[in-house]
Amino acid sequence: MTPSQKTRIGVAGYGFIGRELCRLIRDTPDWNLELAFVWNRDKTKLAGLPADLPLDDLDMLASRQPDLVVECAHPAVSVIHGAAILRAADYLPLSVNAFADAATEARLVALAKAQGRRIIIPHGALIGLDNLVEMREMWQEVTITFRKNPANIDFTDTDINPALITTQTVVYDGPVRGIAALFPRNVNTMTTCALATVGLDRCRAVLIADPSLTVAIAEVRAVGKDGSLHQSRKVQPVVGVSGTEMLAAQVGSMLRAAGVAQPGLSFA
Repeated sequence: MTPSQKTRIGVAGYGFIGRELCRLIRDTPDWNLELAFVWNRDKTKLAGLPADLPLDDLDMLASRQPDLVVECAHPAVSVIHGAAILRAADYLPLSVNAFADAATEARLVALAKAQGRRIIIPHGALIGLDNLVEMREMWQEVTITFRKNPANIDFTDTDINPALITTQTVVYDGPVRGIAALFPRNVNTMTTCALATVGLDRCRAVLIADPSLTVAIAEVRAVGKDGSLHQSRKVQPVVGVSGTEMLAAQVGSMLRAAGVAQPGLSFA
């Protein structure tokens, strides 16, 4: 790609995150990005876009020649369309929980290697991802703990009635693979932590519902085989099921995946 060529971004999902990514790509020419297509399950939501952007069938995305596809819709996109995406472009799935399914993870990682494509896992709310990845072969045990008000946890896929939670309550304690199925909208960061360290079956997830909280708290504790220790604690306001920094984090992940170099200080 020459400096004059723009990196073409396909966006799968046109909810809040998808709309903002599209707007920023269009409104920030310094990034040297352009939209290749926009896909959404409900096509009526794409009505206001330029006629050349909506894509009816995601499996036909190769015709739009994207360099990078950003998924911000649902884990099912990776399961159903992941192969078509990886045959055409690098892939940034924001719904990381799709990779909590062992068969999906194995199938797509193998295809990415065969096609010479990248599956880029966004850091989300995870502090210290670079350090965790750099030492991934050295970790003996890893625990990631979320503490949230029940109102900020989606209990749809469980048999738990959040109205009955009146005191601090552990609603899950076990492997990350298990919590990803029960709380798919809440624990993408847990899946990222597991993928970056000891895997989804060995990484321990703890979800605590606490009605007294007005913030979301994420804690990571990783113990190395050599006795080293990584600990982090992040406290932030929360809107819905996500922290208030989520959009900025996802934009940052897209820019890094697209190879956009920001002027000024850079950290490697």
